[in-house]
Amino acid sequence: MSAYVISEVEMRDAAGFEAYRIIAAKTIAQYGGRYLVRRGVANLIEGGPPPKTIIVVEFPTIERLREWYASPEYAEALKVRQTALDRRLIFVEGVAPI
Repeated sequence: MSAYVISEVEMRDAAGFEAYRIIAAKTIAQYGGRYLVRRGVANLIEGGPPPKTIIVVEFPTIERLREWYASPEYAEALKVRQTALDRRLIFVEGVAPI
């Protein structure tokens, strides 16, 4: 069953953000993930507060997603992330095929 990483991101440092993005993208692909939404325009329809930059990544399973997040490769991106951006990060499992 697929699993998803949903990130709500606010950039603090443009150069750092770009460095993080490059490292993260490489590791996501390495662990079988793929971007579904990447810096797309988010329109608030109900509720609040207004959304920041939204990123959605799909992984084949929640186990693979967790392997990616705990990997030594992604640890390099996390070091950069600390100063480059603020974010909310959510892991969610998809629904089983019917």
